[in-house]
Amino acid sequence: MSSNSRHNRNSTSDRTLQILGLFNDQRIRLTPAQIMRELDISRSTAYRYIQSLVNEQFLESAPDGSLRLGMRVLELARLARAGYGLSELAVPVMRQLAAAHKQTVLLTVLMGRSVVCLEREESPDQFVRLSYEPGVELPLNAGASALVLLAWKPRAELRALLGNSMRRFTENTITDIDELLERLDTIRAAGEVVTLAEVDRDALGIAVPLMAGDGEVVGGLSIVALQSRFSEEQQSRALEDLHGAADRISSRLRLANPR
Repeated sequence: MSSNSRHNRNSTSDRTLQILGLFNDQRIRLTPAQIMRELDISRSTAYRYIQSLVNEQFLESAPDGSLRLGMRVLELARLARAGYGLSELAVPVMRQLAAAHKQTVLLTVLMGRSVVCLEREESPDQFVRLSYEPGVELPLNAGASALVLLAWKPRAELRALLGNSMRRFTENTITDIDELLERLDTIRAAGEVVTLAEVDRDALGIAVPLMAGDGEVVGGLSIVALQSRFSEEQQSRALEDLHGAADRISSRLRLANPR
């Protein structure tokens, strides 16, 4: 990508963020004219940025013709609140799991159409470290950390979500939507998922869901290890400990957010 292309893309990102930043407690609605004045940009430029934000549901038109923050902002705000609370409750338990099993422990969440690693914990004396950084987007259709988030979603929602996102990473990756839906039914019935070499060839994933008070899955708790260094006995113990950890986190979550 040329330096000019990068500059234009960054400028567009900066402008759209500046538009969103104009809203505050005193200005919950803005007109396009106000946005033009505040940012000192032309009418055509303002409408180009505004249309982009409206298309992505970050802005929407109010009945009087002004603009207000859209539903996507509300959804992000909800996820941010849930994410911070979830992280605070989950991280201490994740540290205990990482120390007990000497493996990488992940907290993942579904944000829009993406599976995101929210938190990662590792044991200080862990022999092998796996590169799953907080904030990194993970594959949607493969791996325990992702599938545990999808298994409780309605089928119609899953078909819309997975539409064009079925990527193949290894020979074990499922890319047929009907086959994956059957797999998710099995995961939901078991209340857990174990995957092998679906994203990385020697990676073993073990995951369980984190449930809110209304039964909604708000996150996934998983242990990721190298299959060659993780025996079946260790897998069984890890699953048992993951279920116990998920129960503790979910109970605390329900207490912290009563409905």
